[in-house]
Amino acid sequence: MKTLKNAKVGETVKVVKLTGTGAVKRRIMDMGITKGVSIDIRKVAPLGDPIEVTVRGYELSIRKADAEMIQVEG
Repeated sequence: MKTLKNAKVGETVKVVKLTGTGAVKRRIMDMGITKGVSIDIRKVAPLGDPIEVTVRGYELSIRKADAEMIQVEG
């Protein structure tokens, strides 16, 4: 399954599943990333970390470790 970490710049993907557990999963959900939401990949930092995305109309930076826990399609 494709994760947010593997998505390319300019892509729009849809969240299928969050694989994190406990506090990490709660933090991701508190940022507005929940099942079914669309995410636009805006930029990736030169060294690959963090990834800048647009979720629910606002910009957000996500670490690669957290992006790996977000399974997406599209």
